[in-house]
Amino acid sequence: MSTTPTSASPLALLRQLEWRVRHAVENVLSGEYRSAFRGRGMEFDQVVKYEFGDDVRDIDWNVTARLGEAYRKKFVEEREVTLLLVFEDSPSLHFGSGAQSKREALLEMAGLVMLLGAVNRDRVGFIHASPSGNLFREPVRGRGQILHSAATLLSRPPPAPTDEAPSLPWRFLSRAAPKHSVLIWLGDFPPRPVPDGWAVMQRRYQTMGFRVEDPWERTLPTRESFAAYDPTHGRLITIEGSAAERAAHAAWCQERDQAWHSLFPDPLSRLLIGTEQNRLDALVRFFHVRMKAGGRH
Repeated sequence: MSTTPTSASPLALLRQLEWRVRHAVENVLSGEYRSAFRGRGMEFDQVVKYEFGDDVRDIDWNVTARLGEAYRKKFVEEREVTLLLVFEDSPSLHFGSGAQSKREALLEMAGLVMLLGAVNRDRVGFIHASPSGNLFREPVRGRGQILHSAATLLSRPPPAPTDEAPSLPWRFLSRAAPKHSVLIWLGDFPPRPVPDGWAVMQRRYQTMGFRVEDPWERTLPTRESFAAYDPTHGRLITIEGSAAERAAHAAWCQERDQAWHSLFPDPLSRLLIGTEQNRLDALVRFFHVRMKAGGRH
């Protein structure tokens, strides 16, 4: 569980998170954070003849077919990683059955990611999408600039619970960062079709999805009957705990997971964490697993 107070100002919250991030980078993550982006953080250089031992995933099949022998794409390491966070601020993020709402937990996750980028001297930017409009901050480098950018994101006013879901500007996002940048989409990810612009994002960027889940979303409480506040409809509802309610909840969970997996088919490109869990620990595990897999996802 996160012990960071949610009542602190955005800048004070970020400074409390920063020492934890630095400790993780210096003592736990070391090179794993950067290694986790290896592959899509590479710049295409030229096509060369394939030799035994080269990675078959780098074979350029078009050139190979045209010339009649195997050729592969050669890459050179980019000097820095560019992180672009897409924070989808949906009214449903207001929900929370414990000490923190999903929105508070997801904003903390966004702050941690931005601080990781700052510590590793990367460029970091964001777009905050809300029902009232979108705010874009282009990727910048340097602790001071990234801290200021992160404080801006964390201080964004929340949408009203009864607002419509925000509309993500896919056309704008397709040119908001250099090719092969890392795009991290943070949101609630309800059951819905894959957006029309998502295929372009996957071709241009290395895409990842970060989602926060409340314990009641995983499993309804076992008590027989209880009242809960529905933030998207602005009213109290009574959950009876009937078999029909639990069956409907299970069907919703399955539909939501199917939509989530459709957006991020590779398990190494998606991170799901509970509001009661430690966000930094989850990020460390996420980057560690990606590093062990070679970061080519």
